[in-house]
Amino acid sequence: MLLPSPRGPLSEAVVTALRGTPGDAVGFTDADPYGEDLAIALYTLYELHYGGFDGVDPDWEWDPELLRLRARVERVFLDALRSDVDMTDLDSALEALLVEQVPGTGVSHFLRDDGTWEQMCEYFAHRSVYHHKEADPHAWVIPRLRGKAKAALVAVEFDEFGGGRADRMHSQLYADLLEGAGMSPEYLHYLDDVPAPAIAIVNMMSLFGLHRSLRGSLVGHFAAAEITTAPSAQRMAQALQRMEADPRCIEFFTEHIEADAVHEQIMRRDVIGSLVEQEPELASDVVFGIQATELLEARLGDHLLSAWTAGDTSLRTRLRWLVSQNG
Repeated sequence: MLLPSPRGPLSEAVVTALRGTPGDAVGFTDADPYGEDLAIALYTLYELHYGGFDGVDPDWEWDPELLRLRARVERVFLDALRSDVDMTDLDSALEALLVEQVPGTGVSHFLRDDGTWEQMCEYFAHRSVYHHKEADPHAWVIPRLRGKAKAALVAVEFDEFGGGRADRMHSQLYADLLEGAGMSPEYLHYLDDVPAPAIAIVNMMSLFGLHRSLRGSLVGHFAAAEITTAPSAQRMAQALQRMEADPRCIEFFTEHIEADAVHEQIMRRDVIGSLVEQEPELASDVVFGIQATELLEARLGDHLLSAWTAGDTSLRTRLRWLVSQNG
């Protein structure tokens, strides 16, 4: 895993620092909370807590100067999220997740009805920046929960990690999907191609997971993802069947249709229900996690559909892959 290409002065400062020695000062440069520069800078900082980078000293992970910089970058991003969501009560937030607009106009609807194989592969590239580490950000919240909420969330995570089988881990199923699509299955291979809207979603997960004070928000995000995945995955499977895609591409989504239909019940009743019963003051944080997820997913959806309806690529560069004959 190589360091990503910088996209502005903030990410340039981060990447330059990581090529040096821990302990060196890293300057902060203000940036658009949803822009390319901040997105890739924060993603790079968070990646030190995941797989790290080739040639980067592992001690950077807990370097005080770098953590001080990360805290300032996080504050810009978190403040923007807080100011851009419309908070409501928890019951209303959960009920809204269970309602689908008819007729639907989202990304999965577009890909099912009108999408091309190239657009589908662009979508795969966007989602790779999360699915290569699927469920990892959520694992950080486990020691921050207690009792039934913890046990129930671990049950969901157990499924995400393949029920103990490496070949059934959802991250591995996504690597198989990419290979089936004729794309690179290598970890974060498409990071330099993916623009800020998709990266911001993963940054939100890492932010929530790494801060105990945001544990309720992480649970809210996780619930939103699990509740909304099954119907979207059904449409994605239908799109891929229409395109006569490799079975490995279809399998990733059919796995999520089955798993997430169960997970949404567990998340709503056992995780959120138990958490709010134990710590009622976290209800508003759960709502924030739900609505921040909806906000960033909507931004990604708008970006994808705007590009595709205009006949443009949704990525920063054209895909670095050989078009598969399956599509």
